[in-house]
Amino acid sequence: MVIYLSSTVGRGKTALSAFDHALVNTGTANYNLVRLSSVIPPNSEIIELNGSVPPLGGDWGDRLYVVYADARTDQPGEEVWAGIGWVQDPETKKGLFVEHEGHSELQVRADIKNSLTGLLKNRGMDFLEIHMCVAGGVCQGDPLCAFAVAVYQVSDWQNGAHLFL
Repeated sequence: MVIYLSSTVGRGKTALSAFDHALVNTGTANYNLVRLSSVIPPNSEIIELNGSVPPLGGDWGDRLYVVYADARTDQPGEEVWAGIGWVQDPETKKGLFVEHEGHSELQVRADIKNSLTGLLKNRGMDFLEIHMCVAGGVCQGDPLCAFAVAVYQVSDWQNGAHLFL
């Protein structure tokens, strides 16, 4: 399984349209997002991207299975940050994602690190290298949305999955 990671900042006339702009920027617009609980299946390849994910297949309105973080503001001068962190066993390629939002990059990065450290401890797993994908900024007028997404797969409404190979 291939899992794509992307992060961006979207802007719009409302916080919701800023969120939609972030979806467009990451290539995840026009799907119904189905949020997952952050477990990375064995034998997964994680590909971190600068920009949009490649064409995902499927049709308008299909289900898109994702882990995501988003933070929105319409308050000038306010910061918003969103990030996804992950650990992955180098042999089995199984792992864990966590997602966090906040009002500073430092806070989001610390929350990701602390959460992953706790999840690993809960499972009695050895220490694994922590990776992060974080985006954010300061609202300077129009509403702003910080968005990070891990994209698993598209599925149509007849339960046909489109895997990324």
